[in-house]
Amino acid sequence: MLRRVTVAAVCATGRKLWFEAGRESAALWRIRARGRCEDSAAARPFPTLTMPGRNKAKSTCSCPDLQSNGQDLGESGRVARLGADESEEEGRRGSVSNAGDPEIVKSPSDPKQYRYIKLRNGLQALLISDLSNMEGKTGDATDDEEDDEEEEEEDDDDDDDEDSGAEIEDDDEEGFDDEDEFDDEDEHDDEDLDTEDNELEELEERAEARKKTTEKQQSQSLFLLWSKLTDRLWFKSSYTKMSSTLVEARNLYGVVGAESRSAPVQHLGGWQEEEQQGETDTVLSAAALCVGVGSFADPDDLPGLAHFLEHMVFMGSLKYPDENGFDAFLKKHGGSDNASTDCERTVFQFDVQRKYFKEALDRWAQFFIHPLMIRDAIDREVEAVDSEYQLARPSDANRKEMLFGSLARPGHPMGKFFWGNAETLKHEPKRNNIDTHARLREFWMRYYSAHYMTLVVQSKETLDTLEKWVTEIFSQIPNNGLPKPNFGHLTDPFDTPAFNKLYRVVPIRKIHALTITWALPPQQQHYRVKPLHYISWLVGHEGKGSILSYLRKKCWALALFGGNGETGFEQNSTYSVFSISITLTDEGYEHFYEVAHTVFQYLKMLQKLGPEKRIFEEIQKIEDNEFHYQEQTDPVEYVENMCENMQLYPLQDFLTGDQLLFEYKPEVIAEALNQLLPQKANLVLLSGANEGKCDLKEKWFGTQYSMEDVENSWADLWKSNFELNPDLHLPAENKYIATDFMLKAFDCPETEYPVKIVNTLQGCLWYKKDNKFKIPKAYIRFHLISPLIQKSAANVVLFDIFVNILTHNLAEPAYEADVAQLEYKLVAGEHGLIIRVKGFNHKLPLLFQLIIDYLAEFSSTPAVFTMITEQLKKTYFNILIKPETLAKDVRLLILEYARWSMIDKYRALMDGLSLESLLSFVKEFKSQLFVEGLVQGNVTSTESVDFLKYVVDKLNFMPLEQEMPVQFQVVELPSGHHLCKVRALNKGDANSEVTVYYQSGTRSLKEYTLMELLVMHMEEPCFDFLRTKQTLGYHVYPTCRNTSGILGFSVTVGTQATKYNSEVVDKKIEEFLSNFEEKIENLTEDAFNTQVTALIKLKECEDTHLGEEVDRNWNEVVTQQYLFDRLAHEIEALKSFSKSDLVNWFKAHRGPGSKMLSVHVVGFGKYELEEDGSPSGEDSNSSCEVMQLTYLPTSPLLVESTIPITDIRAFTSTLNLLPYHKIVK
Repeated sequence: MLRRVTVAAVCATGRKLWFEAGRESAALWRIRARGRCEDSAAARPFPTLTMPGRNKAKSTCSCPDLQSNGQDLGESGRVARLGADESEEEGRRGSVSNAGDPEIVKSPSDPKQYRYIKLRNGLQALLISDLSNMEGKTGDATDDEEDDEEEEEEDDDDDDDEDSGAEIEDDDEEGFDDEDEFDDEDEHDDEDLDTEDNELEELEERAEARKKTTEKQQSQSLFLLWSKLTDRLWFKSSYTKMSSTLVEARNLYGVVGAESRSAPVQHLGGWQEEEQQGETDTVLSAAALCVGVGSFADPDDLPGLAHFLEHMVFMGSLKYPDENGFDAFLKKHGGSDNASTDCERTVFQFDVQRKYFKEALDRWAQFFIHPLMIRDAIDREVEAVDSEYQLARPSDANRKEMLFGSLARPGHPMGKFFWGNAETLKHEPKRNNIDTHARLREFWMRYYSAHYMTLVVQSKETLDTLEKWVTEIFSQIPNNGLPKPNFGHLTDPFDTPAFNKLYRVVPIRKIHALTITWALPPQQQHYRVKPLHYISWLVGHEGKGSILSYLRKKCWALALFGGNGETGFEQNSTYSVFSISITLTDEGYEHFYEVAHTVFQYLKMLQKLGPEKRIFEEIQKIEDNEFHYQEQTDPVEYVENMCENMQLYPLQDFLTGDQLLFEYKPEVIAEALNQLLPQKANLVLLSGANEGKCDLKEKWFGTQYSMEDVENSWADLWKSNFELNPDLHLPAENKYIATDFMLKAFDCPETEYPVKIVNTLQGCLWYKKDNKFKIPKAYIRFHLISPLIQKSAANVVLFDIFVNILTHNLAEPAYEADVAQLEYKLVAGEHGLIIRVKGFNHKLPLLFQLIIDYLAEFSSTPAVFTMITEQLKKTYFNILIKPETLAKDVRLLILEYARWSMIDKYRALMDGLSLESLLSFVKEFKSQLFVEGLVQGNVTSTESVDFLKYVVDKLNFMPLEQEMPVQFQVVELPSGHHLCKVRALNKGDANSEVTVYYQSGTRSLKEYTLMELLVMHMEEPCFDFLRTKQTLGYHVYPTCRNTSGILGFSVTVGTQATKYNSEVVDKKIEEFLSNFEEKIENLTEDAFNTQVTALIKLKECEDTHLGEEVDRNWNEVVTQQYLFDRLAHEIEALKSFSKSDLVNWFKAHRGPGSKMLSVHVVGFGKYELEEDGSPSGEDSNSSCEVMQLTYLPTSPLLVESTIPITDIRAFTSTLNLLPYHKIVK
């Protein structure tokens, strides 16, 4: 399936991470701010490592000013655009204040105006005016500015201490717990929606929304997909970049995809609500700046310096010296920021409320004008970088990349250690008398030069206003006049004997996977043809005649990803990678040579046929349709993408270079295709079966591997003119490509919110015709609810198997629809099957009917059943070995009565289930249901009713005997501090997870909003104390939790057992909460009101695309709350709060009688001894095969103040149950 790649943030490893911490956190917070709390969705990639959050320290020294090399860098620094005389430009624009550049090609559906300028210091900028979204009422903008000035005066007192606040954690986890990471859209059934599956799906769907309208986020068609995305197991980058040559044949298995959740996506506000993920965008002003230098420029004696510098520039400037000043300013005004370091580029971005945009630009620009980077901040920030590295070590994706880079020829930058850690940035420099502080400043002076930079700003201002601001502020960035570093001469990094070998690797997770990789010449210059995109579209196809279709029929493979993700690691000025990664079954692992041979046969078939114009034009048509009718996206994501595009494409293609196929040149495609020969390939085979057979170890991540020649018989075959496979052929013409893009007329009264247009005993349907975004697309969501699922752990597992097999059965027939921009997702929810379909409405009914047909006629062969169950075992296992997901599982097992834990599910699966039991379960499931749906977009009410009718008629089910709640009942925690401390399940993982949770109970919507405000106040001081000052870990965040309707809040710290004992961390969290109580008591009324206003503004922000509105409405439907105007109620509640309300509420939950639960998942390291009293080996890859909780005793540090939980079931069996509760009033 075609996946777009994003040029989004990249981790220190040089990989693009599609889940950036700060930005994501903010986006998620906004979502939350716009109406949801979270507690049960799951995590973010650490499975998806995001750029680190930065700590900032006060500073008194500064970097010297750079010389301008004779150029006048004054404030009037605009150089003539496109070679035109400046006076002519002014004349051309004199009468039209918002005239854009006609040279810049944009989508017909894009209402924004664009202008390119180049400042005299060499910095290039793209200005984007959103004024059209205000319906052309430029006068309104002026009025707003006047209002803003008045408000600014009111805020003056608060601004004095802007520089002293703590920054919002960039990590995904901030304000977002593992539970949320999985949740992308609101797929969750219940408030805590912690179903690993759902969360995965959700997260992915949200990204998907961005993909088509800006991204595809983890499309984890099924949960494994999510795991790929998050852990990026197979070069999968999902995002808006169409040009991505990455095509994935979706991994349909591993329903829970839980493994994929790794680093939680953070919600800026810290709300965790499983089902909330869809809204991520708010219309804020945003800016992004790309420096055309990255980790390739790291000096050999200071690995990770570029990544470290990206952290350090946030830590105060000469003009704004407080190291937390910028983050505090953004947080106060509803914004967020983040940064990322790639191989050859470093990107910084932020967003904020429009009226504070100019000041934010000025504060942010100081990173590049005069950052302080004081000495006493270096050691603390090195700890943040080191914690990020420690979190990355257990990731197979990261380990695989480091191993791959090590194969580059000596001296090539691909072999560098991009992450950096305490050893490379602190200890080793000290031993070698290297002054890291001085070298850091030198690096900044040499590489952070204006003429290497591209800037994008987007706001609801006129282009003239934006040009004035940018010229005034960014002309001050120094230009050192030195040539930009160029690595283009270092081609063929992998032209070495070591590359063309077979590498066996021991993974962290339970998985069998084969990756075949070729190192090609750089392909960026061919962006108009996109040869790798063409090849990957065919290689990653799932229809008849494809590689994956053939391998699935043999029961050898579960998923396939092919292409180039366009991250800096995969495509740079020295080479481009083409990789085919295949998730194997147990049988596929035994036949991996045959699997590789199938790939080579397919490629040989393509080489023999040569490029096909029909195929190229089909891809081109699909991409043209999507571009023509694209939806708007989150401004901060958009500017981030554009600032990188400016480094890669000419002016006219800034917006289209990564989106479209421009010209068909078969010779260019053939040149790339003909290099994909077996004898030039690198083979990597990942499997736990390799353990004990690998005698080599990669230096930085400790990956165990072996290197060997391909077996002679296969090597000889691949050198010969081997026969083609008659089962492999090109795909047929796609019947799902839309051709009717007309907007439909209303056939019922227009409404602001969805209305129930069908209500029967068998189901109901909510409907809303779109009249805002006016695009020819629609969203269809259905929830098939059944009480059967939660009757036993075995039933939950059978349901997971059922959904995975159903997705497997649909993979081939539905793939063409997916390629044609019709997307579907099947989610195994806690209480029912969730079906999500979206895309161009013309052919959408065909896809929906196909799904229901396969559901109605469900069947499975014994071979497929075995294949799916074996993969599901691995998926459950991979979820459990992650400390953050195990911590979530433990916490929810304690809180939610009758919940089946992941360990329960794993045991039920290991005990053995039969195909007969599955078929019996599915028959019973389909026999009695309640179906609830939502249809929105370019669809009439009559057509919408047909969707529900088709489900009811096809499945022919009976109604439920009684109404079924779509949430768990929650236990009432007793007063006191209860501690559940368990051992992590991966002996090679030093990471620990500590969560301190306070239960509030059944609360009103007003109290829900007050808790949201509390967590918003808590974020900065939490980050400042626990991460910046105490350096306890990289992921540190408060979270407002909505667990099946029961509210609470928590503080979570991800730490390492090699640095801290979990009980020490617990004590520090309590110390923070005590300090925070004093802090809010001393809060001024003005500061309190400013924060309230910021939260109100976030909730008032308009949706940027239809998917956001649908996600919010679906959240109300899937949780059966139906409060579609929730945001309006929350805004009214916010307006009624006083500071005393906040203080009293917090004290009530922290005082005598408070209900407190600490959950510790303890990693392996010197501060956490094993039961025999000895720390585990640092580089061990082994995990506990027996999946059971090992309860650990409380140490003297907490033994007097806590009540231990050493048997969860025994503990919860004595507790009272709180009533089912919905937060609707």
